[in-house]
Amino acid sequence: MVGLIGIAGLSSQAVGQPYRVIISLEGEVNDSAIAALENKGGKIIKRLPLVNGLVVILPSEAAVSTFNTLKGVKKVEVDAKVFALGKPNSVTQPAETLEWGVNRIDADLAWANGKGTGVKVAVIDTGIDKDHPDLVANLKGGANFTFARGVVDPNRWGDDNGHGTHVAGIIAAIDNEIGVIGVAPEAYLYGVKVLDKRGSGYLSDVISGIEWAINNGMQVINMSLGTASDIQALHDAVDAAANAGIVVIAAAGNSGDGNLSTNEVVYPAKYSSVIAVAATASDDSVPTWSSSGAEVELAAPGVSIRSTWNDNLYKTISGTSMATPHVTGAVALKLAGGMLASDIRANLQATAQDLGMTGFDYSYGYGLVKAY
Repeated sequence: MVGLIGIAGLSSQAVGQPYRVIISLEGEVNDSAIAALENKGGKIIKRLPLVNGLVVILPSEAAVSTFNTLKGVKKVEVDAKVFALGKPNSVTQPAETLEWGVNRIDADLAWANGKGTGVKVAVIDTGIDKDHPDLVANLKGGANFTFARGVVDPNRWGDDNGHGTHVAGIIAAIDNEIGVIGVAPEAYLYGVKVLDKRGSGYLSDVISGIEWAINNGMQVINMSLGTASDIQALHDAVDAAANAGIVVIAAAGNSGDGNLSTNEVVYPAKYSSVIAVAATASDDSVPTWSSSGAEVELAAPGVSIRSTWNDNLYKTISGTSMATPHVTGAVALKLAGGMLASDIRANLQATAQDLGMTGFDYSYGYGLVKAY
């Protein structure tokens, strides 16, 4: 089985062992601030300019209180683990089809008005297969923020898991007579690798990926990942992206319990600047594992979704990871059609197909996303 299923919160770290944190500063990150942290035994891993912070290895978890009291330190938070939100199933063979999810949201009807041409979409995930024939024409670049062989090579943003490639195919697989067709088959894809080959990574790398998206003029961010940890630095990062005019979309999570009185929505989907997406099956039902809660804004196809995979393959997966790129593709179509980013959320809410209880509810949000 490839990747990780479900949600995780704080990773356990043994008492007395090095402890990885994000330290947000009151003022600018500079040499004197770094020196003050190092003098207390902190090891600086990297800077996070977007949130005015640093990733630091502390001698132990017990050292958090000491670093919290340092002059100029705003907050010390664990650099929590974040996970891909797919549920792998079976491999299938290429033979171009209009997949049920793309059809269900009426993307094919929208293509008469354009196919998302040129809209820049950052897939913040495990990377994207650089050579997949169903993606390569739309793949315009990317960046890596994960460690491999002891270094961070920004050019190694190719997918070594498959999850990010699957997400990318739902958004913008090419209409080329093989495999599948994405919701917005002419949108531009950028692979922003923040998760490793196991489908997990650090929130600080997600923050770096968001900063890259802002600095490189992305119009939409897709995050089919999540964590149970509410980290202010991540909150600040997604807010910054939204304030920069980027439409930010994330998976609601796969921790649903079927009880609408409980809230299982994960972060970053739970933040108000992010569009949180739940999953639906082909009969429009919501699977029990799809997280519900007041923050769920839209629902989209997320059960048995066939899309691109590593090594020129195709795979069928379920999860809110798969629902999210359906919404991302729909947003790309609307942006390419001339809609302003500032009008996107209101439009998505107004045009969604109401399902479940009448009006807004915690399973479907405003309803099933519609691209047309």
